[in-house]
Amino acid sequence: MRVEDKRNLFVEDVFTYCASKDGKVFLAWRGKQVKILKGAAAADFIGKVAGLDRRSAQLLMAKVTGNFKRGNER
Repeated sequence: MRVEDKRNLFVEDVFTYCASKDGKVFLAWRGKQVKILKGAAAADFIGKVAGLDRRSAQLLMAKVTGNFKRGNER
């Protein structure tokens, strides 16, 4: 998997994730939860992120969350 960060947006860790015991993955952007993955999507995400370095993991989380910003963030 080839990932790029052409604008150097992920020099700092803006995305984080937390996996729960029941198989859900909670994705957060700057500490605010933006997406929950369940089932096969959560398992696929955990499998992909496990082998990535810090910057590639940030890019993966950005792609998984998609375009969630619409101007109403606080």
